[in-house]
Amino acid sequence: MTAKRAYVSPLREKSAARTRELILTRATALFAERGYGRVTVADIAAAAGVAPKTVFASAGSKAEILDRIVDRAVAESGHEAAVAHTLQLDTPAEVLRSTAHGTRLGNERQFTTHEAIRKALPVHESGVALWERATAAYRHSLNVIADHLQTLTPGPLSPAPQKTGDLLWLWFGPAAWRTLVMDCGWSWDYAEATLAHTALAALTPAGAPPGPGPQTADSEGP
Repeated sequence: MTAKRAYVSPLREKSAARTRELILTRATALFAERGYGRVTVADIAAAAGVAPKTVFASAGSKAEILDRIVDRAVAESGHEAAVAHTLQLDTPAEVLRSTAHGTRLGNERQFTTHEAIRKALPVHESGVALWERATAAYRHSLNVIADHLQTLTPGPLSPAPQKTGDLLWLWFGPAAWRTLVMDCGWSWDYAEATLAHTALAALTPAGAPPGPGPQTADSEGP
């Protein structure tokens, strides 16, 4: 006799997906505001308007929720499209301005998520591995752009693509954006223009104009 196949309700699956997404969103906000160590599953359940057992059934333990938040951040970062666009550009100025704009959009859009992850690192049992997983694609993208810069004329001064990739991480990694926008109170527009100008001035061979400075018509001061 053929075994009876279990019926899967599309409506029930959609409802479960919405519940899980709500739980992740509320958990992200709580982790960013209070810090991962100060948030309980009960807190997440209350914020999402569900029972704690629903949190466990839908999204898992607190550690598993953080893992899901990291995975979602990587999937929604848009880095692949941004890098593909940047690799089509053929001057250092265009590449660096595109990199500044792309990383700005990603950091601005996912700021709360980045804060949630950052505040979890000191208390998470695998903080280093968590950070590496959260930023691996980000850093790899900047290294790919660094390789592309080496093929352009005029090329950057850096003697090796890896050094250029390290510099791009310094200028366009999450720490740079957070320092300027949160710690220093700069606008996202001004931070983007300044970081692009700084990178271009540093990587452009002597004698080549670095392009306009950060005080442009569409970039406010700090």
